[in-house]
Amino acid sequence: MLKQVGMPNARLKVEVQEAGLNAFGMDDIQFLFDANKSNRFEPIRKVASGGELSRLMLCIKSLVAESIDLATLIFDEIDTGISGEAAKQVGIILKNLAKKRQVICITHQPQIAGKADAHYFVYKQVKGEAIKTNIRLLSQDERITAIAQMLSGEKPTAAALENAREMVMQ
Repeated sequence: MLKQVGMPNARLKVEVQEAGLNAFGMDDIQFLFDANKSNRFEPIRKVASGGELSRLMLCIKSLVAESIDLATLIFDEIDTGISGEAAKQVGIILKNLAKKRQVICITHQPQIAGKADAHYFVYKQVKGEAIKTNIRLLSQDERITAIAQMLSGEKPTAAALENAREMVMQ
């Protein structure tokens, strides 16, 4: 999966050490990461970029979902730090996960939004002294416009609209 999401040389290693019984259990578990086949595995939190972390989490959650029957998976901006082909591959992985369970994904990437079965728009609205967060299901045309705006800005070009239409229809 790491190769599919644009990290062909990445390796993940899990290190388990006995820690003695404490509030977190009996083991100390560290996820170690080597992005470039250097054989220098370091703690993920120290060496992985935002994009690498996003893709690693997607791969780990996907593998867990294969062995545990999870009804719903939620990904909040799993696309941080990625674009292009990596974003497209993340979209494909999410689409495949959605064949067996509900997948909720908050994204700003058109490659990912285009793979969805449904597209909801989250927005904020000022009501008196309060700010309310709202959500609504987009129609097919609204969805194409929203994806085109991800591609080219607030006023999408004809080319962006056509590209968005193609992304939705694939």
